[in-house]
Amino acid sequence: MTVMIPAWIDGTLTPVEKLEAHVKGLRHKAISVFVMRGDHVLIQQRALSKYHTPGLWANTCCTHPAWGEDSAACAARRLDEELGITGLTLTHRDRIEYRADVGGGLIEHEVVEVYLAQAPARLPLAPNPDEVMATRWVSLSDLRREITTTPALFTPWLRIYLAEHAAAIFGEALAT
Repeated sequence: MTVMIPAWIDGTLTPVEKLEAHVKGLRHKAISVFVMRGDHVLIQQRALSKYHTPGLWANTCCTHPAWGEDSAACAARRLDEELGITGLTLTHRDRIEYRADVGGGLIEHEVVEVYLAQAPARLPLAPNPDEVMATRWVSLSDLRREITTTPALFTPWLRIYLAEHAAAIFGEALAT
């Protein structure tokens, strides 16, 4: 199945095949979600079958909206598809642009709508094994320490989010 995502070509938003956008490093739309429980964030380890960054730890979920899809609707859809999470209130936190080599000759050049959600104490999870091989809750301070100590275990975008955009995503109190 060909997935068409919104990418900018010569300044015009155009539907582009997802793999083509990554091979050419085209600037394209994306979403990222962080589900929090107090100062702990739910992170996922990407399935080994993913075509880039397999086995690396990432934020709760991320994807590209389909052509014409609303970003907030996309964020809610992917939480359900990847982790079986439904019913959380998503709050838009920021729009972040980054460019990163994700290996295998692929480049993410994303304009990301970032969402945050607060989880109840008992949040049922049903990870989709085609997308996610593991999940865990980790405090932001421990996550920062782990990224500093073993950066190769984490996706480039998660490293960028924590290093450059933590205050915008999590708020000043949690970002420090």
